[in-house]
Amino acid sequence: MQIVKSLRDQKDFEERFYVKEEGETDERYGCNPFKRPMEEYIRKGFVCIDKPMGPSSHEVVVWVRRILEVEKTGHTGTLDPRVTGVLPIMMEQATKLVQILQGSEKEYICLMRLHGDVRREDIERVVKMFEGKIYQRPPLKSAVKKRLRIREVKKIEILEIDGRDVLFKVTTEAGTYIRKLCTDIGEVLGCGAHMQELRRTRTGIFTEDMSYTLQDLLDAYVFWKEEGEEKYLRQIIKPMELAIADIPKVIVKDTAVDAICHGADLTARGICYIEKTVKKGRRVAIFTLKGELVALGVATMDAEEMLRAKKGVVVDVTRVIMERGVYPRAWKK
Repeated sequence: MQIVKSLRDQKDFEERFYVKEEGETDERYGCNPFKRPMEEYIRKGFVCIDKPMGPSSHEVVVWVRRILEVEKTGHTGTLDPRVTGVLPIMMEQATKLVQILQGSEKEYICLMRLHGDVRREDIERVVKMFEGKIYQRPPLKSAVKKRLRIREVKKIEILEIDGRDVLFKVTTEAGTYIRKLCTDIGEVLGCGAHMQELRRTRTGIFTEDMSYTLQDLLDAYVFWKEEGEEKYLRQIIKPMELAIADIPKVIVKDTAVDAICHGADLTARGICYIEKTVKKGRRVAIFTLKGELVALGVATMDAEEMLRAKKGVVVDVTRVIMERGVYPRAWKK
């Protein structure tokens, strides 16, 4: 979702949203996420790091924290030291989204080495057997409890076979161990196999083309600090609102914002616009008219029901993101 000053300026707005009540926003309060002052922009942003081979995910997160001189950072899914690729890192206030984003779908490019010679047709047949629900027990080196779990492999595509080396792309549910997947494929083939190299190319909506190196981030930060030039840092760091672009949205009035920040659920009277994909019992994001993320919650109604509702709770708020006092209080204690 492209965040703009007025949501109504979006070309596809009428196709995506129901209009419950036209809303106007007071420019004295809040701010378009892309126009936040640089210090606030960093605190409420995220960066996709192209993790190099060698350091752990934790070490990379610490380096980002030190580069940006922030107090708190968090990543959305661990990569082993020998694994490279997409590692989204949230800063300060955006770390409230980490737990939600950790469950996102993952995509990897893997180089698997077989321990014996196998016919191509047998490799293709066995690899396809591992699409769908599979049982996995975490490898000995992992930090989690070694209990049998069910994980879903959504797609495996063989890209190239060169002798005993098999290059494939795999899309999986979060928490799937690709190292263990390679071992299991080798056992079924009867020759044995291991993971030689692994690169994560996507986690949720975060992709390789959104990723930057630690050196890129450092250079951009130094350029801003020493020269006052913001454009490179704003190109690398993105507002936290973009991290949940795939979650259905409910846009609320200015007068509803501070009550939600104090823990109130969203009622029908506070709504301006409702994304048509909102479903009862599913997660939704509550946004201001300026495109700021206020909170996350669970819809108590479908979008059509919200449109017709005159009163009552329409979103059960589960996680408040915006700090209190950004918008004026319009409610009584």
